[in-house]
Amino acid sequence: MTVSYLNANGGKAERKRRTWNLTWPDGETIANVVFNRKEADQSPTARHLTLEDSRIRGLAMRLPRFVPREPISVVTIPGITNEVTGLWSLWRIGITTMEWNRHRIMPLFIADGGKVFAPTARHLWDKLLGVMPNVRTHLDMDESKEAFDRLAGIAENQGRNIYDELVQEHRSRLTREREKGEYAFAARRSVIERVGLPQVRDHRLNLLRQEEQAWNEDLKSKAQVYPEMVPLIVIHVKGGAHE
Repeated sequence: MTVSYLNANGGKAERKRRTWNLTWPDGETIANVVFNRKEADQSPTARHLTLEDSRIRGLAMRLPRFVPREPISVVTIPGITNEVTGLWSLWRIGITTMEWNRHRIMPLFIADGGKVFAPTARHLWDKLLGVMPNVRTHLDMDESKEAFDRLAGIAENQGRNIYDELVQEHRSRLTREREKGEYAFAARRSVIERVGLPQVRDHRLNLLRQEEQAWNEDLKSKAQVYPEMVPLIVIHVKGGAHE
């Protein structure tokens, strides 16, 4: 996927034996790159690009969302064993607030037998960063709908920890903001109470109370969190027999 994106958007991906040299559309170059663990083990000096890399995360964020009414493609993936068969998907999980948005990407693989395999999900994602899947056919509309509905329910459960982590990160951020604000208001209140005529102090303290009340209301608004779970890619993997 990374290679296809670069070639289609003004960048360049050049294969150099076991590694790649990448040129991004903005001109930045990354040399000696691999996309999966096996290639990284074979080339210890290479840079292994994963979802932890900001460029790859940004690329995933720009993917158009999968529309649940779409037929699901049945694909083979070069380098994958024939035993790997099932639904693979990529999800954007996030939270949106009044002024703060955070997202993470979650790969998900459900074998045809119904089990969830997280390592396989990441392995397939690593593979898809460097190769193009071969589309063999498509599930019909009824099969696609049934598969997606099943997948969405499992994705919601699997993504719960990610969502909780994002919510906790947001709450920690608000706690720090509240502590800083309360300290600042207390310091200003202390200064006002020591300086000026009584009538002037009362007026200033009243203005400060109004400002603090508005600030507290703003914090309450910021505490409202709206969850997001968006399917980006959904495919039915049938191994890699047809390379």
